[in-house]
Amino acid sequence: MSELAYLSLGSNIGDREEHLNHAITELSSLGKVKSISSFYETDPVEFVQQPTFLNCVVALQTDLSPMELMNQVLNIERRLGRQRTQKKGPRTLDIDILLYGDRVIESADLTIPHPAMAQRRFVLLPLAEIAAAVNHPVLHKTARELLDQLPAGQNVWKFCKSQ
Repeated sequence: MSELAYLSLGSNIGDREEHLNHAITELSSLGKVKSISSFYETDPVEFVQQPTFLNCVVALQTDLSPMELMNQVLNIERRLGRQRTQKKGPRTLDIDILLYGDRVIESADLTIPHPAMAQRRFVLLPLAEIAAAVNHPVLHKTARELLDQLPAGQNVWKFCKSQ
């Protein structure tokens, strides 16, 4: 049974744009990429002594189960050079499953909706761009409502390619 999942992608090492584009190409092998947000430059949060991130959100129609999708996402991260050497540290690629239909999953290996998505402007801004009315199945608010209620802070700006 096909489900619509929303994934957040981020990169802050090397050619960030190329990493995101490559990841999106890889994700297309897991289902149908329905939409892709703009790319956004974002200041790091939590561990702030690192380069800025490039982030986006992808809507993926997939037949994979949530756990199968998670395993495939981890494989994509590894293939694109992700090394987990420092928690919240610099990375070539990070892919998080934000939402998977209206499912709520809490296990040792996977939590959906993503537990921090409602506090992250770098997630909510691109999510609201492509799916403003998508509902958070625990908080019962749309992506736009969650974005609008965020306090000031967390610098996020649209990425403009240099010519």
